[in-house]
Amino acid sequence: MTTAARSALVVAPSWVGDMVLAQPMLRLLHERLPALAIDLLAPPWTAGLAARIPEVRSVIESPFRHGELALNRRRAIARGIAASGYDLALVLPNSFKSALMPWLAGIPHRVGFVGEWRHWILTDARPLDKTALPRMVQRFAALALDPGEPLPASLPQASLRVDPEARTGTVARLGLALERPVAALCPGAEYGPAKRWPPSYFATLASSLIERGFQVWLFGSGKDRDVCAEIAAMARAPARWLPVDLAGDTSLAEAIDLMSLARVVISNDSGLMHVAAALERPLIALYGSSSPAFTPPMSSLAHIVQLGLDCSPCFERECPLGHFNCMRQLTPTRILETIDHALS
Repeated sequence: MTTAARSALVVAPSWVGDMVLAQPMLRLLHERLPALAIDLLAPPWTAGLAARIPEVRSVIESPFRHGELALNRRRAIARGIAASGYDLALVLPNSFKSALMPWLAGIPHRVGFVGEWRHWILTDARPLDKTALPRMVQRFAALALDPGEPLPASLPQASLRVDPEARTGTVARLGLALERPVAALCPGAEYGPAKRWPPSYFATLASSLIERGFQVWLFGSGKDRDVCAEIAAMARAPARWLPVDLAGDTSLAEAIDLMSLARVVISNDSGLMHVAAALERPLIALYGSSSPAFTPPMSSLAHIVQLGLDCSPCFERECPLGHFNCMRQLTPTRILETIDHALS
């Protein structure tokens, strides 16, 4: 890694969870080069999250859809990037397109893993040893080190900034009450239904938590409106304490601020799961078709719950066997017991 670098552009991942897992790498980079200014090139849907990473100076939005080349637009954005005079670029995604703009901008030192025919546009193209680096957080962190340099024994903890003033405004705008402790439920998962605990189970859990004195807030994007509305409708509680459905009503930055108020978070394996971990909230992480071996929540307060069936993890979007036992046999009673343990 060049020690003379004064400013770096990091081409960020496109997924919310991956963005959180990139933050320990940014902390490593900052520890090695304390004077280095770090900017992120990120898609609009994660820009709000990127702005809450303490090591980031500013965020440049990359307005391209998945798979979109739009070479002329990339050249135009690259001209602006070139004017900033970056010494170093770290390209975290493995696609050809993600490495294009640092190359078009003429950033002299461009680091990334070999992938998708881009060896010639990276100045430091590294082979990826998936056995030596089994976790995504390790792979990102390795790019902040010199080639072949071993990772430190423990990586820095991911953490996100909370804006207390903005949070107060969001609470007021949404008319939220704070006299009861908050249980945050995150029933979405972008990859597919095989990663989602059944809505009826979330509703049963919500009813039990409300009975125990919690209030329940349902978090999600606009894509999660239907499932959150279904859970809210099925939950049984006094009218004053029915679950609050926030899906699609907050920006990602606002969701970060509100989730920081949670006494406990119950989440599928999703981007919001990683957000909760980075906020150091007591977290119950539900795993079915996926595995915590690759992208676990990076927090000592996370409790991973999985059944470990012979057919899982299958990493499929939908259950290939049709029974969905990896989630259906994970009962609300077991999750309540895990919450009790986490909060004891």
